[in-house]
Order: sequence, then C-alpha cells, then structure tokens
Amino acid sequence: MSINFHEQQNRLTYASRNADQTWVNMMKKLVDVEGKKVLDLGCGGGIYSRALASMGAASVTGVDFSEQMLISAREHSEKYHNVEFIRANALNTKLIQNEYDFILVRAVIHHIKDLNRCFLELYRLLESGGTCIIQDRTPEDCLVEGSPDHIRGYFFSEFPKLRDREITRRYSEQQVKHELHVNGFRNIKTYELWETRRTYNQLDDLLSDITNRTGRSILYELNDNELVQLSKYIKEQLEKSNVTRIMERDRWTIWKANKV
Repeated sequence: MSINFHEQQNRLTYASRNADQTWVNMMKKLVDVEGKKVLDLGCGGGIYSRALASMGAASVTGVDFSEQMLISAREHSEKYHNVEFIRANALNTKLIQNEYDFILVRAVIHHIKDLNRCFLELYRLLESGGTCIIQDRTPEDCLVEGSPDHIRGYFFSEFPKLRDREITRRYSEQQVKHELHVNGFRNIKTYELWETRRTYNQLDDLLSDITNRTGRSILYELNDNELVQLSKYIKEQLEKSNVTRIMERDRWTIWKANKV
C-alpha cells in the first residue's frame, strides 16, 4: 500500500518539520547559494526550499508532481517571499533552460526509473558553471544496522521485505556517477552525510511518529498490524539500550556535479 502523494491526507507528511543543521552545514560546505537562483526539484512539502531561502538564495523555485504536496508547501512558506512552487514533471519541467545557478534533487531519484532523462533535464536547466547536488540513499546506505541513533535500520531487521524493497529501488553510487557523466556533468564527487532527522526526548514521541508513518514513506509498505509489531520491536530494542534521549539520524549519499 505504497504512499500516494496525490492524496489530501498525505500532504502534510513532508512539510511541517525544518531542515536540520547537519544538512545545512553540509550544503554550506559544498555550495554557496548566497544570491543564487535555485531550483529544488522534487521539493515535496518545501522543507529544503525554505532552508535554501534562509541560506541566502536570491530565489528558490520548488517543483513537484503532486499538487497536494505543493498546497502544503505554499501554506508553510507564506513568509518566504523569494520562494515559489510550481507543479511539473521532473523529466520534463518545461522551465527555461540555462536558468539556475544551483539545483537540489533530494530524495527523488529512487522514484525515477529513467535517470538519463532526469539528468538530461537537470543539465538543460543549469546555467554554465552551475552546480547540481543529488541526495539519496544507495543500497549500502540502506544496509546500515539499527541502533538508538539509526532507527531506520530497525525497520529492516524486523521486516526484511522492507530492506529488499529499499535495495531494489535504490541506485548505486557508481550508477549515478555514470549517468551524470554521460549527460555532460563534470567534477563529479560523492560524500557521505549522516543527517539528523529529529531528536526525541521521550520514547513515546518516536513511537507515535512510527505508528503515524510520519515522514517515512517506506512504512506505507506495512499494514496496520505490522506497524504495531514494528513499534513494539523498536521499543524493545531501545529499552535494552537504556536511552533517554533519542537522536535519530539517517545516512545518505550526496553527489555533487558541475555543468562546465
């Protein structure tokens, strides 16, 4: 029962939280967005569009295929006058070519079957000298074991079918680098990021997030009974660890590339 991003009840799934400082610090290390024209491709609820605007971008255009997500993004971004949101297909946005200094593609490519078309569109949209950053998980990122600061790993140890589902839809580091290169990108480098997702002062707050599938599309692969089972399993694992404060982190791979 995979999540349907077009359904109204799901439109708040990826909108209400803010980008963590771990992500902001990594972006500042990799690219200077101050005064730049930025595109957030696959922006969802606009979390990272708002972060990029706060980092000093001259303008941020968030693009997503789901109008419901964009409704939520606009609601949460009313105070950001340099941010706009447009409904479009990532493979054919119909936006002006050579228009953007920087493009962010975060947690998107695992939804895309044709990387070649996606990266060709990215190349078309970037101006010469522009930078593209892609952030997603590789199969290796998905295999990191569960721990009090890597809750996602517990999903896969309790339900191997989730691990198998994740691995089959993720591209390897080398696949992404190859597709970027054949579509004209150069200076391609990869980085590892442990991004803090959220800090919980109480275990019950985390378990509430889990049972509500908040911001975790992979949990829509479980039925309600399985979700209860997973919540109990995570509770058992964390109680064994005697943790009182849970800092949930996710491991990502980042690809940085330039249009030269």
